[in-house]
Amino acid sequence: MQILIGAALGISVGYAAFRLRALTTSGAFAAAAVGGIIFGLGGLPWASLLLLFFISSSLLSRAYRQRKQPLREKFAKGARRDLGQVAANGGSAAVLALLHWYFPQQEAVWLAFAGSLAAVNADTWATELGVLSSKPPRLITSGAVVPQGTSGGVTLVGYLATIAGASLIALAAGFFASPTDLVIAAVILGGLAGATIDSILGATVQGIYYCAVCEKETERHPTHHCGNQTQHMRGWRWLNNDMVNFTCALVGAGVAAGVWVLIS
Repeated sequence: MQILIGAALGISVGYAAFRLRALTTSGAFAAAAVGGIIFGLGGLPWASLLLLFFISSSLLSRAYRQRKQPLREKFAKGARRDLGQVAANGGSAAVLALLHWYFPQQEAVWLAFAGSLAAVNADTWATELGVLSSKPPRLITSGAVVPQGTSGGVTLVGYLATIAGASLIALAAGFFASPTDLVIAAVILGGLAGATIDSILGATVQGIYYCAVCEKETERHPTHHCGNQTQHMRGWRWLNNDMVNFTCALVGAGVAAGVWVLIS
């Protein structure tokens, strides 16, 4: 019965998000599948963390939309999440829900799940709020000043948003597990680690392209928002933004679970 209810909730959330233009058609199907697995196998605690991530990140994507619009051309995709984005952000969480189904007594699985969502939530908050900083970002690897929206660029506003995004998921995880303080600490560390790796990959090896018409760097490929074909500038071609986000989630999961094993 829980699995059936979870599947119904997953479909309902995916459809509602599609109607609100938070998801594309493919994103809605992916969200229904991911949500159905997590809701059905994890129950209320797991569903609560997923919904916190999805709702908060979707709201922030819509906030200050006019101020962010000039920077959208730099990002790989728009505010509406597609299948790749949903899988990158929630795929590892769904796999961990399956592991929880087989190993329900393993607390480290719960910490890994919370850490993965804390990482992608922290990264999303940093992206959505960091671009609003009045000061230009600096590359996380060298400290060089770079234009707003540059992959791997960080600001104080963005870093504070990273902490806030990770803390939101950590506090919710602590509400459902004990000892609360250790759970919160492990999940926050996982969230910060995942978001930091995301920035480092963005600054070093993520595939970055160039639009000769707009004369701007972008994550978009094979075409820019203007319709012109983009040219490879640096990084690994196969390492797109979805792969970076997936790595962010994996690191968040591994660090949170690892910290939990060490301190519990």
